[in-house]
Amino acid sequence: MAQDLKETLQLPKTDFPMRAELAKREPGRVAHWHAMGLYEAIQKNRAGAPGFVLHDGPPFTNGDVHIGTALNKTLKDIVVRYKTLRGYRAPYVPGWDCHGLPIEQKVSRELQASNPAATTAQLRQACDAFSEGWIAKQTKQFQRLGVLGDWGHPYKTKDPAFEADILRTFASFVDQDLVYRSKKPVYWSIPFETALAEAEIEYKDHVSPSIWVKFAVPPAEATKFGLPTDKPLFVVIWTTTPWTLPANLAIAVHPKLQYAVVETDGGAERYLIAKDRAAVFAGKLANPAPALRIVTEVAGQSLEHLATRHPFIDRPSPIVLADYVTTESGSGAVHTAPGHGAEDYLTGLRYQLEIYCPVGGDGKYLNDGRVPEDLVGLSALESVEDLEKKRTSTANIGVLKKLAAVGALVAKEKYTHSYPHCWRSKTPIIFRAVDQWFVSLDRGGDASPRSHALKAIDGVQWIPDWGKARIQGAVESRPDWCVSRQRSWGVPIPAFYDANKQAFLDAGVIKAFADKVQVRGTNYWYDASPAEILSGITVPADWPAPSALTCGRDTLDVWLDSGSSHNAVLARHQGGTSWPADLYLEGSDQHRGWFQSSLWTSVISHQGQAPYRAVLTHGFIVDQERNKISKSSTYEKPQTSDAYIGEYGADVVRLWIASQDFRDDIPISKEILSHVGETYRLFRNTFRYQLSNLFDFDPSRDAVPPEQLDTLDRWALSLAADLIRGCTAAYEQSEFHKVYQLCNQFCSVTLSATYHDVLKDRLYTLATHHPLRRSSQTVMHHIFTALTRILSPILVFTTDEAWSFGSAQTEYTAASVHLGDWPDVPANWSDPTVQTEVSELLRVRAQVNEAIEPLRAAGQLGKSIDAAVTIAGDGTQPGFRILEKHRDFLPELFIVSHVSLKGSNGPATATASSALAFTVQPCSELGSAHCPRCRRWVPVLEATTVGPVCSRCREALQG
Repeated sequence: MAQDLKETLQLPKTDFPMRAELAKREPGRVAHWHAMGLYEAIQKNRAGAPGFVLHDGPPFTNGDVHIGTALNKTLKDIVVRYKTLRGYRAPYVPGWDCHGLPIEQKVSRELQASNPAATTAQLRQACDAFSEGWIAKQTKQFQRLGVLGDWGHPYKTKDPAFEADILRTFASFVDQDLVYRSKKPVYWSIPFETALAEAEIEYKDHVSPSIWVKFAVPPAEATKFGLPTDKPLFVVIWTTTPWTLPANLAIAVHPKLQYAVVETDGGAERYLIAKDRAAVFAGKLANPAPALRIVTEVAGQSLEHLATRHPFIDRPSPIVLADYVTTESGSGAVHTAPGHGAEDYLTGLRYQLEIYCPVGGDGKYLNDGRVPEDLVGLSALESVEDLEKKRTSTANIGVLKKLAAVGALVAKEKYTHSYPHCWRSKTPIIFRAVDQWFVSLDRGGDASPRSHALKAIDGVQWIPDWGKARIQGAVESRPDWCVSRQRSWGVPIPAFYDANKQAFLDAGVIKAFADKVQVRGTNYWYDASPAEILSGITVPADWPAPSALTCGRDTLDVWLDSGSSHNAVLARHQGGTSWPADLYLEGSDQHRGWFQSSLWTSVISHQGQAPYRAVLTHGFIVDQERNKISKSSTYEKPQTSDAYIGEYGADVVRLWIASQDFRDDIPISKEILSHVGETYRLFRNTFRYQLSNLFDFDPSRDAVPPEQLDTLDRWALSLAADLIRGCTAAYEQSEFHKVYQLCNQFCSVTLSATYHDVLKDRLYTLATHHPLRRSSQTVMHHIFTALTRILSPILVFTTDEAWSFGSAQTEYTAASVHLGDWPDVPANWSDPTVQTEVSELLRVRAQVNEAIEPLRAAGQLGKSIDAAVTIAGDGTQPGFRILEKHRDFLPELFIVSHVSLKGSNGPATATASSALAFTVQPCSELGSAHCPRCRRWVPVLEATTVGPVCSRCREALQG
């Protein structure tokens, strides 16, 4: 009998698996998308629609996809998928940054072991193959993450057509007379022996040897400037880079500061320092600090051209004036080496000093006949091991010994300060003057690249708002762009040199050479002679004959490579893209990197226009202590995306990314991922519950119009309309964490705890075509099709899987949820009155549950369906009138068998007039009968062929 009754119920039916097994199941869906040509089908569906272009910033091709890169690509994928659902034609052309130091470094090490005599051409071929191998691997890793794009036609900065556009972009710089060659200090990485871009620099605390050094003032010079000569006089400088002292050519003082000649009681020497630093200087002479007496005072301006003597090299070191000198630290007299610092360089130009740099590319002192022999070959490099053990460089040690030997070292101590480091070798950089190619950012005055860039920034939407101030600061403070690198794996700067090392560079020649590169690639520069390269190219009349020229070996800064991508991809309409981009989306460090290099190349080559309409930035992944994962000492998990996907599945990783406000730094931990995993299971179970109760529902046949829906269903549909509107607004603002929160709240509270819980009785026990059952199935169908599409940009695999199980029951014949449209919100879905009334009923429902619980705890009740509830209250109150309006619905909503209302004409008790009193009794004590089919208690049971049941079940069985 019991088995027969069970078979009469409309129990849930679906093959949609309860267990996700994402790590096993997701690869199959990736293969399915590839087989069906999903990306191509989406683009075909959106042909002719308004365009939205998110331009992909290219990652390096030198390793597995890091979880931070996965974050970036997932955010882009969410944006593109959402825009596609909204009806846009949103092509996504992925790209790769293929040239540069990281690849050349790895490949060079391998070649040194296998082929020490490898030529530049062989090195470049090996780099090309290395890069191509990682592109193939990273492509699979991004696809495994669920990122949809034109993976068959990506852009690569090493492709000949792309390289040609890099050269054409550079030619636009030359054409506007912005490119010049000069010997000036640049960031220099000693381990990699190359100049570095500003974006390749990171600032870290560094401990340097801080020294006070005295430069002798010859008596004749002292007399000339009215300074006392009865005791030896010294100008005292302070520096944290002792190794630069062999390059010292001057001492800078501030023209408006007051300087003093001081001495100690009985001292044999006198010292010239800034008056405001005298007390600090005294502390460096001895401990405790001796008393200093001021012999005389002079203005800094009056000391200009005073010729001191270098402490251990026989040459003068004249005093020069500079406004950047301060009294915040040191002696107020600044050691000046024009070949080793930006400010020193400018001062050197002003005073026509030599831009002298006696340090080679390897960081070692050169044997130039001017550096003392015992210093030649010593290195300024401080290795990572040196830094860990707080050792100083051999060059620093050598200079300190020289100073001590000649009695010029007044004091030394350790000094901790922020100092630029190479972001790859993690070693301190040096400033080194070498002949390099630069792009002038200020030539042209109001029409200069800097002026154009600052104006263009105002026309861009920066998300978050602070991004605007960050890039403005970076653009305003940036020095001229050093675009040359001493590397082999890159796009060559097509400059030619005569026997006297004079450089020849011409925009027309570069453009013509670019046309050849588009066919032959940049290896042509290394394989061909100048005569072959210039064959068929019109060269300026003042150039030497090609036979008298040699090809330069500098390559372009890789930031110019990636910064030219808007020209090589968007302006070429690759993959259906267009210029400018609607959005750039990268990490917040790219204000100094790709955002900026793209801006410079664009304002120069596109008449002052930015390459993007909006720029959105995200933070970095950190551990629970807010330390960057890459620097965390406690985080042991492998940081590749594959490691996370293998353990949690791509959809859980994507859901974690969406759950965070990515504009700040993003924490990750096992606890966080576990919590997100619970939310994922909630979403999956929601889809499964809905699918399992729609097994016999055909919307074309069974759907109920909104105005005919049951009260509870109208309430759920109205809240679904609110969900769609709220998630739409959140997606539009790129606030994916709000989508996560809204959907989580809707599924856990609106659906699981209320709507789905209440529906079970009607869905399972009513007749197939009962109006209440079809009403609920109609709304459940609407919610399923809306929720899968809302979450489809995030849970790309799970929503598509669920859609495939429900597609036969939907009005959509699309083979994938990703081929659908964003859910509409018809006006008749919203019903504020019903929302208000049901919210009041749910408030009472919670009170009913509280009243039932003591009886359950005492064993007097089993389930709530076994209870009969009486509610007494003031019948004149709005809340009680709502109860009376929905009297017949209350037992189902409260999941009890009986509800009685007793309304008085005034307050029933001394409590507030809106208070309700609850009485709960077991139905078994009231003489009720228990229906074995639906489990409700009713006054009487009625006979059927399968036994006695309640009248409602009898109707269902007859149906």
